[in-house]
Amino acid sequence: MKKLINTCIIAAGIQLGFMGVAKAQLTSLPDGDNKRASVSEQIGLTDVTIKYSRPAVKKRDGHIWGELVPPGFVDQGFGSSKSAPWRAGANEATSIEFSNDVKIEGQPLAAGKYGFYIAYGTDECQLIFSKNWSSWGSFFYKPDEDVLRVKVKPVPADKSAERLKYEFTDETPNSAIVQLQWEKLVIPFKIESDGVANQVALFRQELQTDKGFVWESWSQAADYCAQNKTNLDQALLWADTATNKIFGGDKEFQAWSSKAHVYQAMGRTADADAAMKKAIPLGSVTELYGYARGLSAQKKTREAFDIYKYNYDKHPDEYFTNAGLGRGYSGLGDYKKAITYIQKAEAQAPSKPAKDAMARQIKTLQEGKDIN
Repeated sequence: MKKLINTCIIAAGIQLGFMGVAKAQLTSLPDGDNKRASVSEQIGLTDVTIKYSRPAVKKRDGHIWGELVPPGFVDQGFGSSKSAPWRAGANEATSIEFSNDVKIEGQPLAAGKYGFYIAYGTDECQLIFSKNWSSWGSFFYKPDEDVLRVKVKPVPADKSAERLKYEFTDETPNSAIVQLQWEKLVIPFKIESDGVANQVALFRQELQTDKGFVWESWSQAADYCAQNKTNLDQALLWADTATNKIFGGDKEFQAWSSKAHVYQAMGRTADADAAMKKAIPLGSVTELYGYARGLSAQKKTREAFDIYKYNYDKHPDEYFTNAGLGRGYSGLGDYKKAITYIQKAEAQAPSKPAKDAMARQIKTLQEGKDIN
């Protein structure tokens, strides 16, 4: 037994000796206290994600730009690259990812993940988007892996940023400015996403799933294209599906009115009118009221009155039909009749805000002014 134990101890010692040759790779803080970070934002329907490490100034004010961050391309003394840009952060390479095609400073860039580098200059910086996003830093940078280069101007910052960060600013529905902020400098670049094209592409995809099993989806897609005057031939096919009896849309006001909107966007006025003639008898009280309001906004006063009157005759003496007929008479300039119907609507108002709105309209009509 003693011999067996000694043998086991020797074997374990040999094993430990071999293990001691390799360094253990346990999780630890990033090198140099360069905190890992990521920032994501949606631009239109495009998800943009930047992953980077955040170096600190550490009392090196005035020695960051042009010194710690060298100008242009340099030999860093390590790796295969003898002319490398800055890694746009610390430690690993900075990466930027787009879920859809975008434009960077007006230049097209396909959806995907890229290594992001910067060739710094006091008056102009060159931003580089590379196919290689997985290498460490920029030590293995290769110009032939560049997908896009754009030039931007660095901007002095109002206040110093101790740690480097990326921030989305100046957002619009389909664009944003990304700012790299560090010490007393900002390097901005604009990202644009074609929200309309991406939305239509997403509709095409989703309509092939279970979301395409109801008429509402086809109607929504058709209406969107009509509103944005895009892909109208496709929109008409979607509207045809929405109004097909297979999903019951042939008996729905919204399905037919969407089809009318597509025809209107195509300049086919007679077809639009025909589609609306099919829609009107199917409309609910609120749908017809909303349609008439839209006609009023288009200054189609007589057409709006006819729909308000039709709605009233179909659903007499209700809040929405009284309010609607009041608007209809106001549009025609008959404020006395308009007041009569708005007063009825005030008494039927379903909530205090609605009641208050009717009271304001009565006051406006008494002053001899149109409430539309």
